[in-house]
Amino acid sequence: MFNNSSKILFFLMLMMGTIITISSNSWLGAWMGLEINLLSFIPLMSDNNLMSTEASLKYFLTQALASTILLFSFILMMINKNYMIYSNMFMNEMNFTNLMIFSSLLLKVGGAPFHFWFPNIIEGLSWMNSFILMTWQKIAPFMLMSYMINNLLVTICSILSIMSGALGGLNQSLLRKLMAFSSISHLGWMISSLMLNQNIWFMYFLFYSFLSFNMVLMFNLWKIFHINKMFSTFNYSKPLKFMLMFNLLSLGGLPPFMGFIPKWILIYSLTMNNQFLLTFIMISFTLLTLYFYIRICYSGFMLNHYELKWINNFQVSKMQMNLYLYSSSISLLGLPLISSLYIMF
Repeated sequence: MFNNSSKILFFLMLMMGTIITISSNSWLGAWMGLEINLLSFIPLMSDNNLMSTEASLKYFLTQALASTILLFSFILMMINKNYMIYSNMFMNEMNFTNLMIFSSLLLKVGGAPFHFWFPNIIEGLSWMNSFILMTWQKIAPFMLMSYMINNLLVTICSILSIMSGALGGLNQSLLRKLMAFSSISHLGWMISSLMLNQNIWFMYFLFYSFLSFNMVLMFNLWKIFHINKMFSTFNYSKPLKFMLMFNLLSLGGLPPFMGFIPKWILIYSLTMNNQFLLTFIMISFTLLTLYFYIRICYSGFMLNHYELKWINNFQVSKMQMNLYLYSSSISLLGLPLISSLYIMF
């Protein structure tokens, strides 16, 4: 990406669109930032092959539909405000206009029940574009969603997202679709964190972005797109295979690893706010997400696979390899380190 000057320009415009949306003090300015973000990401998606072209067209149509509903909702809200007495109840109640705005932002971010476009589009993207779509493209819609929070709607959307991510990933063998359904599951946790505190959402998003970067970096370095390719690629190096599998478990939120920290904090905050049923449902369906991660690890370690002895040299630079090793060590040892620092201080 960064060997092309036009890609760098569109990437900077992508970041600028998100910053405009976050810092805007009007709904129209936020909509303009979302449009700049959309029109900057589409040239980044095109990699001169049919799958990326199809994915960029699907992404444009989906986001254009969401932007149209969003703009229409803003206009309706402004019309209603002109004919209503200003009161605090207007923004607090979940009327039809606020429901339209929340639904359009949910469509933009790929949350259930509007998540069907997300795995199909990620299937046609490169790993780095998939990482941008799973992380950076969620910042601006989430900031707008945090302005109009209704507990009932947030609870329903978070449960549906976690259920869709857990059940949709059970039958997948393509790693990009697996990461997409994992992203939808994590999206449910992030939506539920909006009920509590914006800082908890930001913390969860940072942890999820780091763990996703860790996985995407490995898949991108070795050009792995399928589970079988992952088994045959890492048979020549057992430590890398162990590290990859442990990073998968960390992304799923298994307790000894760093991925458990944001879930731990969110579970504690939800129980302190008496959201016991929501917490139970979220934990139950996250166990399903851990199941298909553990299934991959079990298949890689416990079962016999054909080892291709002639695949023994990979063109990976030393700097890229060191970056992956450092990030993996943080991912695997994050929870013990943070716990020891907490006990010490």
